[in-house]
Amino acid sequence: MFNDIGPLELVTIAVLAVLVFGPDKLPKVIQDITRTIRKIREFSESAKHDIRSELGPEFKDFEFEDLNPKTFLRKQLDNDELGLKEIRNGFDLKKEMAEVTDAVHSREADTPPSLPSSSDGSSGGRVDMTKKPERDERPPFDSDAT
Repeated sequence: MFNDIGPLELVTIAVLAVLVFGPDKLPKVIQDITRTIRKIREFSESAKHDIRSELGPEFKDFEFEDLNPKTFLRKQLDNDELGLKEIRNGFDLKKEMAEVTDAVHSREADTPPSLPSSSDGSSGGRVDMTKKPERDERPPFDSDAT
């Protein structure tokens, strides 16, 4: 519960508790706090038990921690009933992207260099995205797109 509190924070909290409540009332306050925490834990455990009993025997291995999406995914990836590890290991994104890039570059190399061009210098309505525009050259205006 208090896993992220360091020793310096604990000392600071203890000093503040002594200053705020005083050394006489501090044991009573600690007892009240621990009693409240114990009641909250009992309430949550009884609520979990009620939910499990209402769900029935088919959910006997249901854990409330599985409702956390990260925990659920980790558990499903560890439980390899669907063959997800094989799919994950068989998919290499870098390789796939390299193949797509090679295919695009080979298609550009296969296109004929002389395409019919219109009067404004564009090649049949296509815009060459690999060519850097000149300083004073404006991109083509499409009135339908605005």
